[in-house]
Amino acid sequence: MSASVLNTAPDDLQSPKDPRTLTSLNEILSCLSWHQSVEAELSNSLTELLSNRQSIDKSLQQLEVLVPRLDELQIEATSFSTKVSATAQTAERVGGRVRSLDEEMRRVGEAAERVGQVMELKSSLAQLHSCIENQDWESAARCCARAMSLPFTVISGPFAESVVPTAESHLPPAQTLQVAREQLLSIFRSRFEQASRERDAAATTRYFKLFPAIGWEAEGLEAYALFVVDLVRVRAPTSAKTSSPLYFVTALTALLESVAMIVDHHQPVVDKYYGAGKMTIVIKRLLDECDRVVRHTLDSWREDRSIKRKLLDVSSSSFSIAPSISRKQSSQVSSQDDDELDPREIDKLLSEIAGMSGRWHLFRKFLVEQLQDENVEEDTQSGRVTPVSRGPNHEGLQPQISDGLSAWGSGIQPDLLQLVESSRSHQDFDELLMACYVPMETWYTRTIIDKAHRLSTPDLSQSPVTTTTPDDVFYILKTVYSRVLSAGSFKHIERMTDLLKDVMDHDYAGSIKRKLDDVYRTAANTGGSGRGEKSERECRTSFIILLNDLDVSSSHMERLTKDLLGHQSITQLFLDAEQPHVKRVISGLTGSVAKFRSALKAGVEQLFNQLMRPKLRTLIPDVFKDVSYVLDEDSYAAAEQHDIVRKRFVKTWEGLVDGYKDAFTDNNYRMLFGLALDVVARPWEKYILTLHFSELGAVRFDRDLRSITAYLSSQTIFGDIREKFVRLQQISSLLNLDNAKDVDGFYSGSGISWTFSLQDAKNVVALKV
Repeated sequence: MSASVLNTAPDDLQSPKDPRTLTSLNEILSCLSWHQSVEAELSNSLTELLSNRQSIDKSLQQLEVLVPRLDELQIEATSFSTKVSATAQTAERVGGRVRSLDEEMRRVGEAAERVGQVMELKSSLAQLHSCIENQDWESAARCCARAMSLPFTVISGPFAESVVPTAESHLPPAQTLQVAREQLLSIFRSRFEQASRERDAAATTRYFKLFPAIGWEAEGLEAYALFVVDLVRVRAPTSAKTSSPLYFVTALTALLESVAMIVDHHQPVVDKYYGAGKMTIVIKRLLDECDRVVRHTLDSWREDRSIKRKLLDVSSSSFSIAPSISRKQSSQVSSQDDDELDPREIDKLLSEIAGMSGRWHLFRKFLVEQLQDENVEEDTQSGRVTPVSRGPNHEGLQPQISDGLSAWGSGIQPDLLQLVESSRSHQDFDELLMACYVPMETWYTRTIIDKAHRLSTPDLSQSPVTTTTPDDVFYILKTVYSRVLSAGSFKHIERMTDLLKDVMDHDYAGSIKRKLDDVYRTAANTGGSGRGEKSERECRTSFIILLNDLDVSSSHMERLTKDLLGHQSITQLFLDAEQPHVKRVISGLTGSVAKFRSALKAGVEQLFNQLMRPKLRTLIPDVFKDVSYVLDEDSYAAAEQHDIVRKRFVKTWEGLVDGYKDAFTDNNYRMLFGLALDVVARPWEKYILTLHFSELGAVRFDRDLRSITAYLSSQTIFGDIREKFVRLQQISSLLNLDNAKDVDGFYSGSGISWTFSLQDAKNVVALKV
C-alpha cells in the first residue's frame, strides 16, 4: 500500500523515510501526516473522476454502435482478400514465365553481341597483321583502333582466347594486340624521326597523327616535342659580334620568336589530333630547351660584359646604398670610385638587361594568352571538351589561370602560368633583375641626378627662371622608368618604384632643400653683409629660382605619372589581370608631389618670414597714419579728392612685392601673395576696431576698402582676394548701417555668413559716433 501511494503521490510532496527506519515520535508523526495528505489527494482525484462518469458512458455507447459496422467491414475485407489472392497467384505464375523468357533473350543477345565482338576482334587483328605486312600504316592504325575500342573484358575473356588465336598467331588476343601496338609504335617512331631529320612536313604530320589512334598519345607527344625542340636550336650568325649592344638581345629574341612561331603554327595540329590542352606537354619540353639556351646566353653575357667587376664597382660606390645612408658617408668616400664607372656604359648594360627581360615577359604573356585565353564548353553527352572561338575581350584572365583546372577539365590543362613562372629561365631573369638591374639602375639614376645638380645653371630662356636641373632629372627619370616598364617584371616594378621615390625624395628634393638652406648661410660666411643690397638681391634670386625648381618638379612628376600610365609596355608585356596593379604602382609616384610641395611651402614661408613679414608689420600703421574717419562734409570731400589711403597702400605694396611676380612661378607667387594678405588683413582688422567713425567716415572707409581690394585683385589672377578681407567687408557693412536699424535684426536676417558673434557685431556698431 505504501509503495502504491508513493508512486501516485504528487510531485511537490517529498517521499518520507522508510517507516522501518523511524526512531522518534516526531518522525513517525511527520510520516503519518504525509501519508494522510497523499490519501486526501487521491480521494479528491477519484471523486473528480467519478463526477465525470456520464461523459465516459456516452463515449462507450458510441463505440458500441460502431461494432456491427466494423464486423461487416471485416467480412468484406476477408472476401476481397480471397479473390485478389487467387488473381495475384495467377499473375505471379505468368509474370515469372515472362521474366524467364526475357532473361533468356537477354543472355542470347549478350552471347550474340559477345560473338560479334569476338569476330570483330578476330577480323581486326587479322586485318591489322595484313596491313602491317603491306605497310599500309593508316589502315593498320584504324584496325588497331577498332580492336582497342572493344571492351577489355571481351579481349581478355576466355571465349576470345579460345576462338581468336590461329596457327599463324597462337598468342592470346590481348597479347597479340599489345605486340602489334608496340610494333606499330616502333615503326611510327622511326618513320617520324626520319621525316623530322629530312624536314618532310607532310610525312611528319602523317605519322604524328597516327600515334593517338593506337593509344600511344604520350609517346607521340614526346616524339613531337623532340622534333620541335630540334627546330628551335638556333645559333647566332658567325658574322655577329658579341660587342654589339644588340647581340645578346637579338640572340634571345631569335630563340623566343622561334618558340612562339612553333607554338602558334603547331598548336592547331596538336589540338586537332590529340585534343585541347595537350600542347602544354610540348611547351614543357620547349621551355626546357629555352632554359638551356637562356642560361648559356646569360652566362656568356655576364662574362663578355664583365658584370662581376662592374657590380663590384657599383657596390663600392657611394651611390650604391640607400640615399639616406649615402649622404652621411659621401664625405668619406672618394669620388675617384665613381669616376671609374662610366654612366653611359652602365646605361647600355641596363638597356640590354631590360631588353632581354622584356623579350622573356612578352614570350610569357604570349604563351599564357595563346593556350589559356580560350573558353571551353563541355559536351555533357560525350564528355568531350571542345574549344570555343576566341573573343576580343580577355577580362578575367588571372582567375582563369589560377582556377584553370576547373575550367578546362581534370587532367586536360595544367596551370600554364605556374608552368612558365616555375621554369629555370623565369628564375634566371628574376635573379638577373634583382642582382644586376636594380643596383645598377639605382646607381645610374643617383649618379645622373648628382651630375645634374653639379652642372645646374639658371635657364634664362624660361620665364620665370628655373635651373636646368628639373628638365634634366625628369628626362632621365622618364627614361629610367620607361626602361623599368620595358623589363616586364611586376615584382621589380614595385621594387624600383620604391627606390626611385626614395632617390627623388632624398637625392633630388633633398639636395634642393640643402641648397635653400645654404643660400643665406653661404652669403653670411662670405661676408655678404658688406655687399649690401646687391648681395641680398642675389640671394633672393637664387632662393626664388630653387623654389621655382620645386614647383616645376611637382608639375613634372604629375605629368610624368600620367604619361607612364599610358606607356605601351603595360599592354604589351603584362597580362590583362596584371595591368591594373601595374598602373596602381605607377600612380604611387605622385606621392613625391606632396613632399615636393611640402618643401616648397616651407621654403616660401622661410622667404616670406625673412624678407617680407618684417616690412609688412608697419604697412597698416604707415598707410593709416594721420587718417581719421570722423568726417564732416568738407573733410569727406578732401578725403575723396586726395584718396590718400589707397595711394599709400599701392606705393608701399608695390615696393614690397617688386620683382616677386616676374621671378616666381604662378603657384609660388600665389602662395607668397596669400601669406602677405594674411599678414595684412589681421592687423588691419585690429587697427580699424581702435578707430571711431562718423556716418560719412564709414562711407569713406568702405570706399577705401573696396579700392584696395580692387587693386589687389588686379595684381593677380587667383580670384580669392576678397575671401581674405571678408571680416573687413562685414565690419564695413555694420558701420554703414542706418542708425535706426536694429543690429540684432540685421545680424539674424541679412543672410550673411558672419565670421564673428553678435556681441562682436554690436561692438563694431558702437564705434560710430
